[in-house]
Formats: sequence, C-alpha cells, structure tokens
Amino acid sequence: MNSEIFNQRYQVERELGRQTGRRTFLALDLHSSQEVVVKILYLGQDFNWQDLKLFQREAETLKALDYPAIPRYIDYFELDTPDDKGFGLVQTYVGAKSLEEHLQAGRTFSEAEVKELARSLLTILSYLHHQQPSVIHRDIKPSNILLTNRSGNTVGQIYLVDFGSVQTLAAQEGGTITVVGTYGYMPPEQFGGRVTPASDLYSLGATLIYLVTGLHPTELPQQELRIQFRQSCNLSLEFADWLEWITEASLDQRFSTTEVAMQALEKPRSRKQATLALKKPFGSKIHLIKTSKSLEIILPPKGFSIGLIMLISLVTPLALGFNFLTIGVVGSSPPINIIGFCIQGSAIAFLLFAFIWGLCKRTRVIIDSHQLVVMHDFLGIKWLVAPPAFRKNISVSKFIKSNSNVLNNQPLLRITAGSTIYYLNRYTHFTEAELEWLIQELNEWLNLLIINNS
Repeated sequence: MNSEIFNQRYQVERELGRQTGRRTFLALDLHSSQEVVVKILYLGQDFNWQDLKLFQREAETLKALDYPAIPRYIDYFELDTPDDKGFGLVQTYVGAKSLEEHLQAGRTFSEAEVKELARSLLTILSYLHHQQPSVIHRDIKPSNILLTNRSGNTVGQIYLVDFGSVQTLAAQEGGTITVVGTYGYMPPEQFGGRVTPASDLYSLGATLIYLVTGLHPTELPQQELRIQFRQSCNLSLEFADWLEWITEASLDQRFSTTEVAMQALEKPRSRKQATLALKKPFGSKIHLIKTSKSLEIILPPKGFSIGLIMLISLVTPLALGFNFLTIGVVGSSPPINIIGFCIQGSAIAFLLFAFIWGLCKRTRVIIDSHQLVVMHDFLGIKWLVAPPAFRKNISVSKFIKSNSNVLNNQPLLRITAGSTIYYLNRYTHFTEAELEWLIQELNEWLNLLIINNS
C-alpha cells in the first residue's frame, strides 16, 4: 500500500483510520513535498448514497473555510482504477495526537488547562457558527480534537478535524436530515435529526467532562438526561456549574451561543439564578428573540388606556347616530343631514381604528452591538419612540417610585440609554414574574449587574 499513488499525486505512507466503505491515509503530496491526509470513499457493495452526500458536503465545507485551527482543503478527485472506484478528499495534515490518544497515554488535565481548551474550542465554534449559513460540526468528541504538546505556559495548540458529519442550517431547513454523531456526545435533539449551534456546545461540554473525569459520558450515570459527573472529578463549584449548564438536555436551558458560553466561563454566575433567567413565565405573551448579534423584545398591546376609553365613550353616541346638529330641529335640511352622516361615519371609523389600535399596536425593543432602538409597530407600520441610543450607554434596572402609597406602585422596568429613559411598563402590562425574567435576560445579554432602585 505504501507504493500506491492516488490521482498520480498523493503517495501513501500509512493508514490512519478505517471505517466501512472509508479509509484515511497519510500521504506525501508529490507536488508540494508536504504530508497530507487523504480520505477515500469507496463505491463498493456497502456504498450508501447518503455517505456520498456527506462526503461531498465535507469537501464543500472545508473548501469554504479558512481558519488556522481547521484542516485546509487541498483537492477532491475521483478514484477510478481496475481495483477500486470512489472519491478522494485531500486536506492538510496536523502532526498531533487527539485528546482521546492523550488520555489513553496517561495525560491528565488540570481545571485551568481544561478551561483553556474550552476557550480555544469555543473560538473555533464561533467561527463556524458565524458562517453564512452557520456550519454545525455535529460530531465534536475527543478523537476529533487534536492537541499538540505543551508549549511554554500553554496547554498546546488545538485543532478541530473530521468534518464528515458537518451540517449547515440552510441544508437542514431544506428537507430530510440524517442522524449522525457519536452516542454519549450527542445532545437529545440531535437524535431527532435537528441541530442548532447549541448542539455543538453540548458535545463540547461532554468532551470536557471526559477530560476531567477520564470516563466517557456513556460510562457516567444520568439523571433526567443530565450527565452526573461531579462525583467523579474535583472541580470548582463555578466550573462544575458551567459544565452542567453547557450539557443541559433542554435547549431552552443550555447556552444558546458560543458568546454566551464564553461570557459565563469568564464571569461565572450563580447557576440557580441563571437557570431562572432562562425560564419564560407560563402564559406570557412577550416574545424574546435572542441571538449572538441582537436581542429583540416584542411587547404585546397594552390594550385600552384610560384616555382611549374616554375618547371611545365620547365618540360612541355619534357612531350610534346621535347627531347634535339636529337637536330641536324639525325636518332638518339636507346639508345638515349630510354633515350628520359624515360625523357618524367618521365616528364609526374612529371607533374601528381605536379598537384595532388597542388590540394590535405592539412595541419592539431591539438591542444590537451598536445601539438600542425602541419602536412602535402597528399593522406593519413602524416608527421610533425616540432616536436610537448607543449600546455602551445602556443600563437596565427595576425601579419603584418613592411614594407613601407603596401598594399602588408596581415595579417598573427601566432602560437607561444615555440621557434617555424608557419605562417599558408604558407600552404593555407586566406581571412581577415577567418583569424579573426580562430584567435578568437583558442584563445577561448586556453583561450588566442587576440594579434594584427604591
């Protein structure tokens, strides 16, 4: 086999791995004199068209990526010899052992080293997840993460390899999804064939649990689908909480993005408080859309204010046909009747508008990396409540007005943006639970402390 040359260019040196219908080789690129990795998908009796689809997707994905910690695409070719037929993918070779090999060789990792590895892997995943469309690896595990030997004060250089299971969100939305991944490192939603960036985060967390315990996740007990690892390692409370958070079985309770995970790693918080922040109060009509780039709160209509109710009360008699112009006038003239009909029609139109306004006007609060925007939205027509404010000047707090009649003063959700202050209670009605939930969600995203003013 060492004398075999693929595509008249890649001379095989040794075999690196083998699966059904696939083989991976270390080869010498005769054009560049560099060692490369050659993956071959054989068109044998075990051939599956889905395997070819994934193989081609891996090639297309690597071709579009350019990141130092990810193998670089070199070539793709058809294999057509009297003995074999198939396809080949060539990529750069990294001379490093996998995390799996390091542990099997007896290497152990301190908590500080595991955190360093977590930061490096989160940075790689951030690059992948911010591609257009997002790239989801789907098979993060110790054998797919390469680590060079320690260098100076660093744990070593990390590389993420094997994109054979890669999935883009665009492809996922397009139709049938094949379930791929490795048992023990796959989050529950991946068994259903659906993945999000948070799915890779779960796999990363399971990998780190393997590093700190020396046990595969399948060897550790589970409770309500949560990996029970604390009894098998010695970690700080904050980092153990972080590992539990990133491996939450429920997508709603897991870190949603690499940025959120990195922020929680660098600035640990109470897991109990953070978990509460992720729970939307039951029955709430407030919609929260949170991504790594923006946060949007859609507040439902407040309904009918006292002022609007008073206007409706005044206009209703006119809409019902009570015409003040004809009071005491017998046989009113046509001009007066026409004016009366116009007044009645206008009143009916106003009532319809008032009811639609009270039931349909929403308020949108949008925060991104640059600014805060608060706008009203009425049947698709949008207008600003105030000029946009710079992101760096934003603070969020619960505000209670100083008043002797405290029982009648409900807490207010206050957003301060420079010299502008927004009280979101003006735009909708909040329950106490909704107010606390939104304050914590906003502060989590803004990375601010919760301030309670009284």
